[in-house]
Amino acid sequence: MRLWSLNPKYLDRAGLLAVWREGLLAKKVLQNKTKGYKKHPQLIRFKESPKPLVAINSFLKNIYDEAETRGYKFSKVKIKGPLANFKIPVASGQLKYEFEHLLKKLTKRAPIKYQELINVKNPSANLLFKKVKGKVEKWEKV
Repeated sequence: MRLWSLNPKYLDRAGLLAVWREGLLAKKVLQNKTKGYKKHPQLIRFKESPKPLVAINSFLKNIYDEAETRGYKFSKVKIKGPLANFKIPVASGQLKYEFEHLLKKLTKRAPIKYQELINVKNPSANLLFKKVKGKVEKWEKV
């Protein structure tokens, strides 16, 4: 499961589809509707947020909005519930790590998208997150 901290605008088609599916799975985990993934490290920041389900709804809404921009048809009803009026901090080092990880994936999977992004020096976060100074997050498996 990869719940990208990055703004979904950086994701290629496959990445956007995957993060939507994985975000929906994360929502089911947070609702206690699955047996697996309950201790997945990427869920820690959602679980530690003031309102985990509200946070994952906002995460999914930002992905949904990007999909709409691209003309994809994601099901908005899967985001039922309130949206966050708070931001979850994410370290600048985490964003850098994720961006480099994404670029490696894109070299083979989506070389045109890779070329679009190669000169990005300061990647932005999903709108749920607020960038703060710091290294790679402790929950990240490097």
